[in-house]
Amino acid sequence: MNRNAIIHSTGAYVPERVISNKYFNKLLGEDVDAWLKENVEIYERRWCTDEQSTADLVIEAAKNAMKAGDIKPEDIDLLIISTDTPEYISPSTASKVTFKMGMVNAGSFDINTACAGFVTALDMAAKYIRSDEQYRTVMVVGAYAMSKYLNPQNKNTITLFADGAGAFILKAEENTDRGFLASELITKGEYYDYMGIYAGGTNKPITDEVLANSENLLQFVKKFPKTLNPQMWSMMSTNLCNRLQIEPNVVDHFFLTQININSIRETMDILGQPHKKAQTSMHYYGYTGSACIPLAFQDRLDAGKIQRGDLIFFIGSGGGLAFASTAFRY
Repeated sequence: MNRNAIIHSTGAYVPERVISNKYFNKLLGEDVDAWLKENVEIYERRWCTDEQSTADLVIEAAKNAMKAGDIKPEDIDLLIISTDTPEYISPSTASKVTFKMGMVNAGSFDINTACAGFVTALDMAAKYIRSDEQYRTVMVVGAYAMSKYLNPQNKNTITLFADGAGAFILKAEENTDRGFLASELITKGEYYDYMGIYAGGTNKPITDEVLANSENLLQFVKKFPKTLNPQMWSMMSTNLCNRLQIEPNVVDHFFLTQININSIRETMDILGQPHKKAQTSMHYYGYTGSACIPLAFQDRLDAGKIQRGDLIFFIGSGGGLAFASTAFRY
């Protein structure tokens, strides 16, 4: 194909409010700081202020991506926002952002495949560009404001989840050997009721009883198999390699969902690849859902460790369970 979607520029944003592990020692009345440092290597995270919302995070990340790529709001043909903490149930977060940012020529929509959403949106954006000539500049944003949905007495969620946003601008490029290469989407729907925010939709509308029981907040209902993510991530990596007719050692960078550092390392072990190929950025951000992969990418890019021409795998997983992978030549 002569026309492809390339990663033109990127940007990220995390709120200024820093929440250290020691905050939870006081909140929960026990030492969780030591456990978090030793077992998940999270030292602090960022939370929104009461006044901030998902759209605010998106706008800041989008501004940074546009500045990095010398892109104006009116240049954007399509905005796709991946989030499961939207501004409203309806209308879309993207509709508000297009107005607030002056994206007067952009179509827009939200998607929700939980924490696999950013990679899913990358796949969609690339295919818009490759298949329809009217889409030349597409912005993809992964955004997460999960601090708004945390039960302060639930140790399993309050210490892990955090807020942030990351934006990629994809552009059409003709006769190029870089850009989008391959992708795969998988859903294991049998896990739909294991983790999520289960109130607020038509299945369980918000009522006083729901609010009183904190059923409108994030819940871990059942335990996921510990081996599930490493098995799926390594399988999807292998599938991408097979599609591209390469070996894993040819891949320069792996960006995986940042929910568990041990799962990332286990995935690299299964693939026979050094841990350093997979960026880990949960240490100072916590777990940022749809934002975690673009945040990790931005960290590595800012450190000067990504060069044009590098082969990159993005692999995300999220509640549902949804899995998504894409391969790009940067």
